[in-house]
Amino acid sequence: MTIHWEPLRPILAAHQRFVISSHVRPDADAIGSEIGLARLLQALGKSVQIINFSATPANLFFLDPNREVKQLGDAGTAEAIATAEVHFVVDTSSWMQLNDVGKAMRQSSALRVVIDHHLSADDLGATEFKDTQCEATGSLIFDLAQFLGIALPPDAATALYAAIATDTGWFRFSAVTSQTMRRIAGLMEYGASPSVIYRELYERSTLARMHLVGRALARMVLDCDGELAYLSIPWSDFEETSAVSSDTEDLVNECLKITGTRGAFIAIELQNRQVKVSFRSRAEELDVSKICEHFGGGGHRQAAGTTMPGPLAESIEKARTAMANALATIRKTATAPSP
Repeated sequence: MTIHWEPLRPILAAHQRFVISSHVRPDADAIGSEIGLARLLQALGKSVQIINFSATPANLFFLDPNREVKQLGDAGTAEAIATAEVHFVVDTSSWMQLNDVGKAMRQSSALRVVIDHHLSADDLGATEFKDTQCEATGSLIFDLAQFLGIALPPDAATALYAAIATDTGWFRFSAVTSQTMRRIAGLMEYGASPSVIYRELYERSTLARMHLVGRALARMVLDCDGELAYLSIPWSDFEETSAVSSDTEDLVNECLKITGTRGAFIAIELQNRQVKVSFRSRAEELDVSKICEHFGGGGHRQAAGTTMPGPLAESIEKARTAMANALATIRKTATAPSP
């Protein structure tokens, strides 16, 4: 799918004050896309603020060394949202994922624009630029830069490279295409350094994270005749190891390293005792975005997430049952006699 960007031109031309936001607990695609889009708007002479509901994880500070990404509640953030002429939402189309930023948006008269690649969506009352086949929102921001004819500065190239690399599992997921690699080549020409980005993302672990990972892996469970693997992390693990929530990034993918697994999830208890559940699939027939939509979340066919009210044990069982039922349906379909 190719996005038709032309309707964005008059929006950019007619307005001066912009706010950019993304989803709760932002990942590298969210932060990277925000930084990249901010640089495009600044190149056009626009006033730009980036405001999220959640704080930026410490492991992503290298993408924003000057701390341009603000958390809602910081000085001036509420006023910036209230007085913005255009509010960009990137890497999500969900009111729930925007949390209180979404509430502030509803009270604002700003025009809304969404740039996203997720299947799951709410009606945000926005002008949408979506490609659900695209590997990362960062890729869409790169495409927008190409459309506008704007050369990206090195910090934006780094941010967008990190966005694409992380959302593709460092280019190993099925969404990766030759176009992905052409985008990556372009970002390298703009100054992105793969070795530096990889080191910052994956070679800055703390001892606390390693202890947390060890505990989580020791709890891994195989179910559904080996087709499902899952992990759980109670809040007490964070307290006892001094690890932080961002230390669980990509940990769910460890489940898919076991031979025979077709699906996986990780259930992480948050400080407020809600449970963040991330689902993964490596079977084309197993659409985890549909499972997450049932629980009020969403995402992609092979990677999606949601937040459940808890307690942890109940959330694990809900996730396990949903995945088990989906896998059973796939098996039943595969063995059904042809008409």
